[in-house]
Amino acid sequence: MNELFSLKGRTALITGGSRGIGRMIAEGFLKQGAKVYISARKAAACDQTAAELSALGTCVSLPADVSTVEGARALVAAYSQHEDQLDILVNNAGAAWGAPFDDFPESGWDKVVDLNLKTPFFLTQALHGHLTKAGKSRVAKVINIASIDGVSVNPMETYSYAASKAGLIHMTRRMALRLVQDNIVVTAIAPGAFASEMNKDARDHETEVSARIPAGRIGTTEDMAGAAIYLASRAGDYVVGSTLVVDGGVTHARG
Repeated sequence: MNELFSLKGRTALITGGSRGIGRMIAEGFLKQGAKVYISARKAAACDQTAAELSALGTCVSLPADVSTVEGARALVAAYSQHEDQLDILVNNAGAAWGAPFDDFPESGWDKVVDLNLKTPFFLTQALHGHLTKAGKSRVAKVINIASIDGVSVNPMETYSYAASKAGLIHMTRRMALRLVQDNIVVTAIAPGAFASEMNKDARDHETEVSARIPAGRIGTTEDMAGAAIYLASRAGDYVVGSTLVVDGGVTHARG
């Protein structure tokens, strides 16, 4: 039981790992003994975060733009220069777009849906061999980072974001049923308010946002890291296709 949440000896790849939720998860994985590779579009930020997190363990920067299939495959090629298998993939890179219904642009649809929904599928597909190889010795994991906006509706006109996250939650179920055949467990996390570049409200107006959350506060690094560690470790091996909502009760309050 002492090793239930341990990630010692495991490799992890986290997209969007230079900041926000991705960085929170990277920090948690490192503290549990994993070797962590982080990817982000901005090379300088990715390198800096990896250097900072290396105080906790081995953290390697693999800058890449995974918004296209070609970019995702380039990331896999870069990762393959270091490792021939992968224990944990965290599909975290994402984007959001808000605009009134009558003005919502095609560019705002394509950018968000491609990165939030298309990329997790094709990156996982490109890493299938690496995950399958890891799955021969223990359960490999894919964790998709969704959102509570894919579970319930918020007041903002973020049409492509809501659609992409709801789609990601359902795609998680579909992928899980296929990949469990290869000893790869696919799950998702639906975060609520965590301070990040994407959630500037939680970052810049913590007091006001906290007042709307039943738990009375926004999420912390420990909250997000704990959820991801649970799903990534032996503790989460029997959780297949489910989405873990980590939001301090917001989804239930909306309902």
